[in-house]
Amino acid sequence: MKRINNILRAVFLFVLVLPAFNCQTTDAQMKRARDYGIEIGILRTGSHNAITDVPGVKVGQVTLVEGDSVKTGVTAILPHDGNIFQQKVPAGIFVGNGFGKLAGYTQVEELGNLETPVVLTNTLSVSTAVAAVIEHTLSQPGNEGVTSVNAVVGETNDARINDIRGRHVTTEHVLEAIQVAAGGPVAEGNVGAGTGTVCFGFKGGIGTSSRVLPSTRGGYTVGVLVQTNYGGILQINGAPVGQELGRYSFRTTVNEYKEDGSCMIVVMTDAPLTSRNLKRLASRAFAGMMRTGASGSNGSGDYIIAVSTAEDLRIPYSSESMYEEWREIRNDEMDLLFQAVAEATEEAIINSLFAAETTKARNGMTVEALPVEKTLEVLRKYNRLRDK
Repeated sequence: MKRINNILRAVFLFVLVLPAFNCQTTDAQMKRARDYGIEIGILRTGSHNAITDVPGVKVGQVTLVEGDSVKTGVTAILPHDGNIFQQKVPAGIFVGNGFGKLAGYTQVEELGNLETPVVLTNTLSVSTAVAAVIEHTLSQPGNEGVTSVNAVVGETNDARINDIRGRHVTTEHVLEAIQVAAGGPVAEGNVGAGTGTVCFGFKGGIGTSSRVLPSTRGGYTVGVLVQTNYGGILQINGAPVGQELGRYSFRTTVNEYKEDGSCMIVVMTDAPLTSRNLKRLASRAFAGMMRTGASGSNGSGDYIIAVSTAEDLRIPYSSESMYEEWREIRNDEMDLLFQAVAEATEEAIINSLFAAETTKARNGMTVEALPVEKTLEVLRKYNRLRDK
């Protein structure tokens, strides 16, 4: 009977494998913030307005949907397409609120580098994803002698929509997300690790954005990808959208949505930064999250992982030299990077809301998407739209 159930599950489980490219642009809900005239900040975006605008960065996603009960997935972000364990990259992590299960945190904090892809999934699938990342790393040519791997896996809890206790994510799903990772446009909304998330009481999901510094400041790119699953009082480009729509935390004591949740933020940049300034950069991404009206609630696990992909700063697994030698940006030159990451984070979060679609949840509840037309009316009222 168990074998029959497994076969039936394999037949009925609809697994949608989404690489970074997304061609679904016909539905109005799939438009991004800038398509509606919402321009956040002063810096220009990269060509895709995505984390993949940072040279070498790739994103892969696997989305799991089975009826109304299984809605979850995996999102993998690769800093470069080489052997990450053999060519580690500088990294820093900032914790906005630590109610979460970020695997691999302490070693990144101690050593200041990343040696695996960054994987995002749901809370109860972290251990599965860790096992998959270890398997991926051990299987790479050149890693035959490796006996320790610091897999970095982040999560948010998608139990409001997804049957999280079923632990439907498998190692194969995680490996697939890593394998299909690609550059170019990145799918947003109800995909990958964002399939079952809720943000500000509306359907959340995956979102991304980027900023490019002027050539006089190095021309560096900062890219951000978010998994939004948190609450507060939604603001878009400074306008009090949540209040105007009557949907926000603490509005009433009855029938209000639960504000607890989490937000995972991944930052990639080709700017030459070591772990100390990457942690500082990550903290400014949290500032971008706060601009959206986040409340930083008690149950929110808010983690920002910042990585430099600069080739000159890569850290070899083994070296004959006793010293590390590199050139990095001075503290006094960090301000524009701080501006860039705050802008990109804010816009990535808003993109996750605009791309998300109304979803039926496991308990019969329906989680509505952000009402676009009503939102645009609010933005017009507060003069927050740029004429198209």
